Amino acid sequence: MSRRGKKKGRPISGWVVLDKPIGMGSTEAVSKVKWLFQAEKAGHAGTLDPLASGMLPIALGEATKTVPYVMDGAKVYRFKVAWGEERTTDDLEGAVSRSCDKRPSEADVRALLPRYTGIIQQTPPQFSAIKIGGERAYDLAREGEAVDIPPREVEIGRLDIVAMDRDSTSFEVECGKGTYVRSLARDMGRDLGCYGHIAQLRRVEVEPFTEEDFVTVAELEAAAAEGRPAEDDTQTLRSFDAIDALVIDTGAALDCLPQVTVGDDAAARLRLGNPVIVRGRDAPVEAEEACAMARGKLVAIGAIEAGMFKPRRVFAG
Repeated sequence: MSRRGKKKGRPISGWVVLDKPIGMGSTEAVSKVKWLFQAEKAGHAGTLDPLASGMLPIALGEATKTVPYVMDGAKVYRFKVAWGEERTTDDLEGAVSRSCDKRPSEADVRALLPRYTGIIQQTPPQFSAIKIGGERAYDLAREGEAVDIPPREVEIGRLDIVAMDRDSTSFEVECGKGTYVRSLARDMGRDLGCYGHIAQLRRVEVEPFTEEDFVTVAELEAAAAEGRPAEDDTQTLRSFDAIDALVIDTGAALDCLPQVTVGDDAAARLRLGNPVIVRGRDAPVEAEEACAMARGKLVAIGAIEAGMFKPRRVFAG
């Protein structure tokens, strides 16, 4: 009987809100952060295309259990649409598939914005991770196959013009889960009769994180180097204090949930999977989903029924 191998890496938990540079893929970014922290486990909350820059929230350790809550959060993008060309990938990476000499006026673009706010129907790009018959749409598209992707509902909270010249318009959009900004550029171009594609794309917010939480690859590398002993120093152990200081607490991802504070004894019971009585004058009596905190740290996610917190997912202390 084979033995389960020992986990590699440190059991560090929390969020790293990476300012991903252009040219780096999301999987590559996660691998880089995992290596810098020497973490046991890491994952991201929402893919960001290599040609896009900006916010890629990366979960370490126990924080990977809270990824779905960040995935569901609202997102803010700043993007530039280049008018006059539609491309196969709806961004600069693809070949030109349609072109037009017409350019829209600012009045034309502004008149279009109400059609792209609220709940709208959107067809994802041909080159997307949507699964069609068990295969990724981008794999089928790369093989030259025309992919029939059904439209779906997405929510656009706001869509604002930031800047405009003859050949392009820059926007800021706040949108919900599953929205493709590349599809916005494609569809607006078609509606304006001039075609369009994404020329620049940057994600600046993923709820509950903001630009104030950003950390760059360079900052992480510098912090990691700060803790490494000199090559000729074989006695000093590596320190992770500097890089660990850049990690955001796991519980920050759960601002969307009601929170209850529990004592040490109750926290121990919850971590064993046992329910506890919720105490406190302002504590909710019922909640479909809530989180329990002890000493400012996340203990469990669960439901509150008749004043009892019943854990569904627990977190190490």
